[in-house]
Amino acid sequence: MPDYEEKLKERAAGIKQELIEWRRYLHQFPELSFQEERTSAFVAARLEELQGIEIQKGIAGYEIVAVLKNGAGPVLALRADMDALPIQETTGLPFASAIDGVMHACGHDAHTAILLGAARLLTEDFHAGLLPNGTIKFLFQPAEEDTDDHGLTGAPYFLEAGVLEDVEGALALHMCPWRNTGDLQVNAGPSMASVDNFFLTIQGNGGHAGYPHQTIDPVWIATSVLQGLYGLISRRIDPLGVAAVSVGSISGGTAFNVIPDQVTIKGTVRAYTERIRRQLVEELEAVAASARLFGGSYQLHIENGEPALSNDGKLVELWKETAQTLFPDQEIYEAPYGMGGEDFSHIASELPSAMAFLGCGWKDKENFPLHSPNFTLNEEVLPLGVALLTGATHKFLQRQL
Repeated sequence: MPDYEEKLKERAAGIKQELIEWRRYLHQFPELSFQEERTSAFVAARLEELQGIEIQKGIAGYEIVAVLKNGAGPVLALRADMDALPIQETTGLPFASAIDGVMHACGHDAHTAILLGAARLLTEDFHAGLLPNGTIKFLFQPAEEDTDDHGLTGAPYFLEAGVLEDVEGALALHMCPWRNTGDLQVNAGPSMASVDNFFLTIQGNGGHAGYPHQTIDPVWIATSVLQGLYGLISRRIDPLGVAAVSVGSISGGTAFNVIPDQVTIKGTVRAYTERIRRQLVEELEAVAASARLFGGSYQLHIENGEPALSNDGKLVELWKETAQTLFPDQEIYEAPYGMGGEDFSHIASELPSAMAFLGCGWKDKENFPLHSPNFTLNEEVLPLGVALLTGATHKFLQRQL
């Protein structure tokens, strides 16, 4: 195996230029959630160049499932997301987005290129008789960032279609700009937050701003409701829990001398456990109901998003072992990834799964965060990601965890 791993690093480095070209093409032509027609066609074309892979298209519009079978054995899924964000890119790169108001600001272009590279190397291993027995499912997923009219992102459609019924484990990589290129951040257990959005309308009775006593002022009521919302974490949630409540939009009224009839508040609640997630929703309802104390009324709608991402401990150890073997000089950090959401959590809720964050930052220049219009990544990460995915796949198939 040591000889294979040394050659694996060389092989991954050998396709670096193609990985860069793929990633830059995808970066230049980004597509929003459930609109990834061009991206899906590009991925399919690259996969069709490989011999021995079965390709399934059309789940949720543009999802692609490529299957590589090598006899009886474990079944592993490798997942990459393909969609971009509604962000106007400001990087000034020569391959910057050519689509106005749309940008790959979360590294999904790199995720897709890396999984394509892993598919190539694993297919080569299959033909060379080097691939352990088992089945690999390459999941190219649209719509990680946004929901459709049914309130679903892309991952649940894999589950609905039965694609994962025989899968015993799932792995995914995510770009990590706060770590140096090649360093790995992993975490067993809850690692990213559940995401639920709320839409709260406070209804009053508007009127002339010079006669506020003749109105039921929803703006005034909203100030108290906001205080209640912002106090939830410090006064209603266990301090040892992990949670966040944030308001992203407040709207109401159109004139400086008219008290409006209603105010709308939009925001998000996030948690690491289902217990706190449920409590947050209950507390939101209680705070919203306080509008009645001031003579108003309210309507509260909760849009349930993805659950918290919980990584399987054995698969986290697999990531660590693979990284330590391939790149012993790189750092491995063990810590949760933050309060962002990730719809890979739908898969992780159904079967043993682990997402690792792979450093793509520079040591000698500013690194912008994910979802920034200035987000960039060090493309040296691409062959490293390919080697990690390929090596982890070999280890998984060699022994059922």
